[in-house]
Amino acid sequence: MDHEIEEEQQQLYKGHHKKRDYKNPHIISDLDRLPKRKPLGEQSRAVRRQALMVILANMGVLSTGLALAIPTIVLRQLTSEMETVYLNATQASWFASINTLSCPLGGLLSGLLLDRIGRKHTLYVLNILGITSWTLLATPSATSSVYFYWQLLVSRFIIGITMGLASAPSGVYAAEISLPKLRGSLILGTSISVALGITVLYSIGYFIRDDFRLIALICCGYQIAALLCVIPLPESHSWLLARRRVEEAKKSLNYFRGLDKSPHITHPEILEEFNILQKSLQLRDGERKPSFSSCLKLPEVYKPLLILMALFAFQQLSGIFVVIVYAVQISTEAGVSIDPFMCAVLIGTARVLTTCPMGYVLEKWGRRRAGIISTFGMTVSMLLLACYGWFEILQSVPYLPVIAIVGFIVLSTLGLYTLPFFMISELFPQKVRGPASGLTVAVGMFFAFLCIKIYPDLKATIGMSNAFVFFGIMSFLGLIFIYCALPETRRRTLLEIEEQFRTGGRQKRAIDVEMQEVFAR
Repeated sequence: MDHEIEEEQQQLYKGHHKKRDYKNPHIISDLDRLPKRKPLGEQSRAVRRQALMVILANMGVLSTGLALAIPTIVLRQLTSEMETVYLNATQASWFASINTLSCPLGGLLSGLLLDRIGRKHTLYVLNILGITSWTLLATPSATSSVYFYWQLLVSRFIIGITMGLASAPSGVYAAEISLPKLRGSLILGTSISVALGITVLYSIGYFIRDDFRLIALICCGYQIAALLCVIPLPESHSWLLARRRVEEAKKSLNYFRGLDKSPHITHPEILEEFNILQKSLQLRDGERKPSFSSCLKLPEVYKPLLILMALFAFQQLSGIFVVIVYAVQISTEAGVSIDPFMCAVLIGTARVLTTCPMGYVLEKWGRRRAGIISTFGMTVSMLLLACYGWFEILQSVPYLPVIAIVGFIVLSTLGLYTLPFFMISELFPQKVRGPASGLTVAVGMFFAFLCIKIYPDLKATIGMSNAFVFFGIMSFLGLIFIYCALPETRRRTLLEIEEQFRTGGRQKRAIDVEMQEVFAR
């Protein structure tokens, strides 16, 4: 049907229609009667292809959610003195947090691999590492406490590298294969996958509470399936073109715009898009290629780098990952009256249900407004939890802790939890997107390690209510930062965003004008 409409429009554009009579504007041409055609990349066939490939790419990212959530499910068994081998309190805190310590290594490795071997092969690497990690977690020693502890630690260290690897490639892939109008919804696939992974693991833990080996085997089986899902993915045309693999780039672009996989581009709309991308890359290649360290001096690099690092820092210091990792423990100690495992399932479900419409929310509200609403709600939720521990009158309010914790999860998902991972695929220019994304994730996960590792000591030192106050204060500071520093990227192309950082202004069409002048010559 799309092709029939396209052919009809082409016929009309070729002159088989009445010319507009400007002296008699009431005469309507045949062309005016046609419905306004969407760009090829936004038509149903292209959208289906883009969405399916992004879903397949994000299958492996789900392991990040599984890895984040597993401590809250298995720590009770791993620390039980009724078991033959078990972890002490210090070992348990390392088990819960070491994955976020190794995650920066994965982030840096991600930056290297994204540029060297491409988006698709980076996904292969992260799934293979995930399979290795879950296998180690499922097969630790049942007799030696030392071997038991170290194998669990190695498993968590490797899954942390996998998490770092998983943070960027799917989002970068989604950003590069899509048009600006669809980019927001497709990039969101990474956040949805992580949220879904957390919920799936919480649900498994609700039914399997005392067999962490079986849970690890289930996760391993899933990771194998995710590895197989990478096979049909076409490589991003942006990366292929940057590697001067022109014919493959044309095939990829044709495919993602709903056409046949042909090494030749015949449609004028796709040819124009390809030429603009090629010209942009040629202009950069014509310059002497600086190192990443040299690029850090450029405003289009260091500005988004600092903004995203700060955004990741506020994300972690506000307690988002702490609530994920210690969901069952926090629910119990906060006075939740229902089954804490069920509360964890509710937390995970709330995150998934909130994440799914985030593409619409971010396009409707914009990035800044979503972030401001999110951080304000998080501040209120944390202060409610703190007041619940201080004032007896609030302790008579039924389910207040559940409402506050779930509210914190929902509101964090609306902005501060989602935005850093979402915008990492938007803000960096093509020439440094790989290493810059890796470095940003590395810094963010280092903050995650600090927060998860010191949370038990922080709670023991200042009390749970004061810990909630600390998270509330950091959420409020995050609100101020978003209001003052975060740029709005809604409905802007990646090249327009780069130009804004370079010039310091909001020249939305500067690059388009430049390219039109080039073609006019």
